[in-house]
Amino acid sequence: MKTREIPSAGPWITAKEVRYVQDAVAHGWYQNWSGYLDRFEAAFAKWIGVRFALSTSSCTGALHIAARALDLKPGDEVIAPEATWIATVTSFCHLGARPVFVDVDPETWCLDPRAFERAITPRTKAVIPVDLYGTPSDKDAILRIAAEHGLAVIEDAAPGIGSRYHGRLCGSFGLAGVFSFQGAKPLATGEGGMLVTNDENFYDRCYYYWDHCRDKSEVLYNTDLGFKYKMSNVQAALGLAQLERVDEIIAKRRQIFFWYRERLGGIPGLRMNVEPEGCFCNYYVPTIILEGSFPLAARTLGQRLDAAGIRNRPFFRPLSKLPMFAPVTTPVADRLAETGLNLPCATLLTEDDVDYVSRFVRRELTGQS
Repeated sequence: MKTREIPSAGPWITAKEVRYVQDAVAHGWYQNWSGYLDRFEAAFAKWIGVRFALSTSSCTGALHIAARALDLKPGDEVIAPEATWIATVTSFCHLGARPVFVDVDPETWCLDPRAFERAITPRTKAVIPVDLYGTPSDKDAILRIAAEHGLAVIEDAAPGIGSRYHGRLCGSFGLAGVFSFQGAKPLATGEGGMLVTNDENFYDRCYYYWDHCRDKSEVLYNTDLGFKYKMSNVQAALGLAQLERVDEIIAKRRQIFFWYRERLGGIPGLRMNVEPEGCFCNYYVPTIILEGSFPLAARTLGQRLDAAGIRNRPFFRPLSKLPMFAPVTTPVADRLAETGLNLPCATLLTEDDVDYVSRFVRRELTGQS
């Protein structure tokens, strides 16, 4: 019997995106080579509520530029949550900085401010909070602690695009925020990213490294070693169209989560993403945590779902437990990695798709559909 294929993630593309991309391909050259780039950056900065936005080829590239603009030296320390994708810290490692991993909050799964404060040393230069799976990190506490110790805050808002903390969009709080438009994210350009900031001096430094450290007074004269992390005009056309539809895209991602919660939220011992008081979550990834007594572990459930054509992802493995890092004690992140599972979240999922996935999950966990 043929299995029903349910994708784990994917974008929502309409005729508007196709029209913008076709126009960029046909006319986005010569004097119009940056037309969509300029529009996308300006519109994104306005939407986020910041002064400057710099488009990049990936969120990892945006982080690398930000790390270089911080002028980090080998041996400097950067604090990051244990539960996140490795790209949060790789750019800092490439510059010789040492990532210091701390545990996460058991409810939000984001950086625990108390663990952050305990980890600060004289070598600490920055902190990188992550809005994991779309839940905003505790901005007030993190910013207060960082300010008390003179630390830069670089928000990894790759999963938090469209999420809000007390009315403000994630990514607009720190010295800089970075975003991802990789194909699994709510807003997609295939690959791509954005760096945003309100600090003009920091923006100028980021732009300098983004543009191969070119001297603005002479086109082909470089004064240091920089990077090539630029987004194409065609990608920007797709991104602009997606941004103009951001409200309906985020609303659909939230609807998908609510469908899951309606069907799975009542299972004893199973919990899902939270929306902290005063916050608005994009619910980028619907996640279940199996804390009760169930007949199978989360990873086994994921394997059975995958065998049935229902694509899913495990919760992030704690970063310090990867072979290139020294392990630290982070019991919350360790437990989440063992008990958590990311359910399919493609923006085009229908209620029938979610019902199909949910019935499978219920049957495996409870014996009832």
